[in-house]
Amino acid sequence: MSQKLIIFDMDGTLVNSSITIANAINFVRKNLGFEPMEQTHILRLVNDHTINPAQTFYHAKSFAPDHERWFSEYYTKNHANELVLYEGIEALLYALKEKGHTLSVATNAYRKSTIESLTHLEVFDLFDGIACYDDVPQGKPHPDMLHKLLDELKYESHEALFIGDGPRDALASQRANIDYLMVDWGFTEHTNAVRTVSDLHRMLIG
Repeated sequence: MSQKLIIFDMDGTLVNSSITIANAINFVRKNLGFEPMEQTHILRLVNDHTINPAQTFYHAKSFAPDHERWFSEYYTKNHANELVLYEGIEALLYALKEKGHTLSVATNAYRKSTIESLTHLEVFDLFDGIACYDDVPQGKPHPDMLHKLLDELKYESHEALFIGDGPRDALASQRANIDYLMVDWGFTEHTNAVRTVSDLHRMLIG
């Protein structure tokens, strides 16, 4: 594969953060006076692009500063105990860097949480750029963060590849006219997807 800008989704693609995301959402719900939701139910909804997540999780029209503050508070206190990279991801990232590819992250997580997570997992320095929910006017499935990375890192859309685990990622990629690979070790099940990190390694590196 010729040298490319390779953009990764974070949660469910690079990072197994399912416990932390579900617990953080329930922490916000608790502070709002709502009952907790089942973890499996939250994870089914996280990648559902047809819902308004603020309405679904917090009964609000849009996310409020308190939602972000409480979510980040839980994330900050607990990511060291609950976050892990999927097996083989670190080796894949190093192999891609050795091949000369430019690596970046496009995530609907907030910037503070993203930097904390990737730093804790000791891979933050491998990325040449990150684009987060609060960096752009609209998060995925809109293409704003992909356009941001293309502009900042000086790549054309045909020189990029986006790797994600859900329909929000696929739609954002399509709207940005970027090639896309769906992976299936995260929060969502797909019939036509890359099943394992080792399979992805073979596809990208050989």
